[in-house]
Amino acid sequence: MIVLGLESSCDETGVALYDTERGLIAQQLHSQIDLHAAYGGVVPELASRDHVRRMPALIRQTLAEAGLGVSALDAVAYTAGPGLAGALLIAAGTGEALAATLGIPALPIHHLEGHLLSPLLAADAPDFPFVALLVSGGHTQLMRVDGVGRYTLLGESVDDAAGEAFDKTAKLMGLAYPGGPVLARLADQGMPGRVKLPRPMLHSGDLNFSFSGLKTAVMTQLRDGAVAPADMAAEFQAAVVEVLVAKSLAALKQTGLSRLVVAGGVGANQALRAGLNAATARRGLRVYYPEPALCTDNGAMIAFAGALRLAEGQRGVETHAVAVRPRWPLDSLGAPE
Repeated sequence: MIVLGLESSCDETGVALYDTERGLIAQQLHSQIDLHAAYGGVVPELASRDHVRRMPALIRQTLAEAGLGVSALDAVAYTAGPGLAGALLIAAGTGEALAATLGIPALPIHHLEGHLLSPLLAADAPDFPFVALLVSGGHTQLMRVDGVGRYTLLGESVDDAAGEAFDKTAKLMGLAYPGGPVLARLADQGMPGRVKLPRPMLHSGDLNFSFSGLKTAVMTQLRDGAVAPADMAAEFQAAVVEVLVAKSLAALKQTGLSRLVVAGGVGANQALRAGLNAATARRGLRVYYPEPALCTDNGAMIAFAGALRLAEGQRGVETHAVAVRPRWPLDSLGAPE
């Protein structure tokens, strides 16, 4: 069974083909970083227009890479939310139109479910159940995952997500867009501890997160004294990593599970990976990550999630009506029926 995956939730246009027998067979990804750089952030209208322009060509390129025609498709999966409403409509409209034309199922996929399941694409994939740390740009959540669609929310950010805090702090420091990766690279040149920043909610007794105050602490330090940018970046990153590691370990202890899956764009951060690797190894636990290329938004994770849902018995949308959900809690998903 071959599933076409379409992603357009924010500022990446992703297309991929997943074969249930051969695995991931082709994918294309276009990033809009250059388009939005002049504005210092994503402009929703520009993002939507660029998805419209890129999506058809990327579908053709992906099919050509696999040596297939559209008649080879068995289903189309697309990101239906959460994300930017106008951007989501591009993948949704394209996916439903293709599926209706070909007479095949169309599956609306939750963007975070795609991230959460993406480590299962790796050669060394985790078994269910596991704890998932989702750290994408706009979300920081800990979930218990017992199977496809069987998700229990354990904790989440009460304000800024970790990715948002990285980007906003980078902007405060005058770093180039996109700020998060630039701040992480600058942190490699500094020394944590030379500046003192708080570890928000580290000892809160629950599994929630808060990173807005950390950003404010950076602003105060920058205003009140001369701080080396690299040292500030290093201390900020160390604070975020310490909290994420501690909460992840607490989630594993609370659930009694031994496997941790990390997914989302911040999951590519090398300091976070090093911290989690060391902490889990000391305790005899395992941590799993998606391939680095699959940490960002992409069509592969959407195609894969669609294939898993089809395998579990989900039939897809029959009316081919186009509907998106810009706000869509992950723990509201049910297992396929």
